[in-house]
Amino acid sequence: MDEEYDAIVLGTGLKECILSGMLSVSGKKVLHVDRNKYYGGESASICPLEELFSKFGAPAPDESYGRGRDWNVDLIPKFLMANGQLVKLLIHTGVTRYLEFKSVEGSYVYKGGKISKVPVDQKEALASDLMGMFEKRRFRNFLIYVQDFQQEDPKTWKDFDPNTADMQALYDKFGLDKNTQDFTGHALALFRDDDYLKRPALETINRIKLYSDSLARYGKSPYLYPMYGLGELPQGFARLSAIYGGTYMLDKPIDEIVLGEGGRVVGVRSGTEVAKCKQVYCDPTYVPDRVRKKGRVVRCICLMDHPIANTKDALSTQIIIPQKQVGRNSDIYVSLVSYTHQVAAKGWFVAMVSTTVETDNPEIEIKPGLDLLGSIRQKFISVSDYYEPTDDGLQSQIFISQSYDATTHFETTCLDVLDIFKRGTGEEFDFSKIKHELGDEEQ
Repeated sequence: MDEEYDAIVLGTGLKECILSGMLSVSGKKVLHVDRNKYYGGESASICPLEELFSKFGAPAPDESYGRGRDWNVDLIPKFLMANGQLVKLLIHTGVTRYLEFKSVEGSYVYKGGKISKVPVDQKEALASDLMGMFEKRRFRNFLIYVQDFQQEDPKTWKDFDPNTADMQALYDKFGLDKNTQDFTGHALALFRDDDYLKRPALETINRIKLYSDSLARYGKSPYLYPMYGLGELPQGFARLSAIYGGTYMLDKPIDEIVLGEGGRVVGVRSGTEVAKCKQVYCDPTYVPDRVRKKGRVVRCICLMDHPIANTKDALSTQIIIPQKQVGRNSDIYVSLVSYTHQVAAKGWFVAMVSTTVETDNPEIEIKPGLDLLGSIRQKFISVSDYYEPTDDGLQSQIFISQSYDATTHFETTCLDVLDIFKRGTGEEFDFSKIKHELGDEEQ
């Protein structure tokens, strides 16, 4: 550990592994350390099944669950947008060579006590049971506008400036009712609350375009999920970092982040060894004095032996319950994966219900999501604190990721990672810098 590094990354959560890969690819000398013996941190996948039961203090699973080693259960499951930032990063960096993905079969939204497929094109808009006939036509016109919209061609803006006018104004332009605004903002643009309505419309237009572009790639839903669970992702990025010269150390206690003049980081100490560095990137658990608690997230992992009703027996799906539908300030997310992803024994399903905690009784808050699942053989509930850094890290050169939120997709994770990279390096991540011929490097 006595060498000098450009950057030391602490923790092997997915965000930290992506950052270490990006920094290594950008020519930085990176040391990546984790106090744990395993990859993934709080975003790890648990295998075998017995370990999951013991983690939550439950008696060991009986024989009906099949072989324990056939299970890989994510503690924080999330889907990837097929055309989103993370998939672009995986493709550009060649990490896809270590991973296999499957398309998620359905994307649904909850309205008035039942779930409906999220409509994303003109045909689906006209067939959707979410809206009445006249509203369908208005929504169809809105979707056509979004599809034809080109940021660099003001003619496609149709007398509406999306850089200055807010999203509420765009909804009003097309006469969309509150219900339609609700599922558009939360199930298509994937916003977690309604603050977006007051921000420039361009942001929402781009998010809806991302959703429909992602859907166009695979057809059933815009989401992808890796075989064997999300635990494969950090390891893929760890390999990438190693190819570009990054060094990894697991099971290494971190005793101190060493500061020099002006409170700037100069190294990291483990026992008597100090590794010198110019920057540190880490998750909130390594720097409790530099983060603040922003809230809490409740998650419930549910093991089931059947798919979710009214999803056409989909073997994988996402359901978003917009906040207003259940009188809340934040959405409830439901995700389902199954044995077809090699994360459960044959015939078994793993569902997750999650939301941002708003009361003293988190378990009651996820009830609308649990009610959609039908019979649950076993459930594990966890409530975790959500932390964010107290400063931008520019003075100390310690750059801290936010905790994982309640969403069941990776878009917020990617935005956090790209923001940290920009703060740390002073530039946007340049995807074109990455060598595409990674195969030559590994020979």
